[in-house]
Amino acid sequence: MARVPIRSSVRSRDSSSTSTGVDPREKIKNYCRKVIAFMFTQVGVGGLVVGYALLGATGFKVIETQDEYPQVLTVNMLRNNCAFELWEVARKFNILNHSAYNMDTDRILRTFQDNFTQVIKDGYTGRSVHEVWTFPAALMFSLSIMTMIGYGNMVPRTNWGKGATVMYAVVGIPLYILYFLSMGKVLAQSFRWLYRWMHQCSGRRKPGQRIIVPSTACLWVIFGYILVGAIMFAEWEKWDYLDSAYFCVTSLCKIGIGDFVPGANIIESSDGRQTKLVINFVYLLLGMGLIAMCYNLMREDVKVKAHELKEDMTQALDDFRRRVLTCCRGSPD
Repeated sequence: MARVPIRSSVRSRDSSSTSTGVDPREKIKNYCRKVIAFMFTQVGVGGLVVGYALLGATGFKVIETQDEYPQVLTVNMLRNNCAFELWEVARKFNILNHSAYNMDTDRILRTFQDNFTQVIKDGYTGRSVHEVWTFPAALMFSLSIMTMIGYGNMVPRTNWGKGATVMYAVVGIPLYILYFLSMGKVLAQSFRWLYRWMHQCSGRRKPGQRIIVPSTACLWVIFGYILVGAIMFAEWEKWDYLDSAYFCVTSLCKIGIGDFVPGANIIESSDGRQTKLVINFVYLLLGMGLIAMCYNLMREDVKVKAHELKEDMTQALDDFRRRVLTCCRGSPD
């Protein structure tokens, strides 16, 4: 009789432990919720943008480097045919028939020149597909899609590449907008705190005074960032300072004309070009965050000034109405 309650208590303890235990599916759901919540924070959105750009760079590099550019193959064929024909002319005439040798070589070289000119018109740049679609270049291409800059110096030529560009833009553009808004808030809070701290250290803050970052301070920040970029790219790319500033402004404003692109307009080692592209990627990504910061701060400044203007206008109208009433009451009938 004593064993029965022991077994029943064991069963009840087991059943209670299983009932109070956490379901593995609930653990997975909670983990997914935490991951999604972190992704929508400022740090998570920034990491998500960088990761998405790296993923896009890898995908576009793999897709676009499957086949060589047809212009490169055509130039190689033209070069080989020209060399072979010149060799045949040299073997045939040698130096015995000087005029015939000159006439045939001139014809061969003229044909090569005409064909080569046509290949250049078709888009031949002297670089193979692997030299064009390097990882840093593909990274810049991915960023230009997400940020809607669209330099146009690199374009997908395959059907798979064009389709991937469309799908990449559909997901990447909303992700960039989310990054723009979140980074703007973070940088705006940091800059607002810094400005208030500097204002308080200067001793100009009055008790109870609300300190608003003025729009002029935001404009000076943007001007300084453009100035740093202009000097940096002018020294690296051997551009004029005006051209370098023009590139920074058109890129940060997402105009993206594409006539100036770092690492594409000078002849240097491949490592140097790729380094410039990576630094350009970082410069634009940080620049977009600064623009978002200035947008938030300037919007706050405009709201405060508009509210102050509204109060001043209301007070001015009230004073005008009192004066009119006073004049009307004081005037004789």
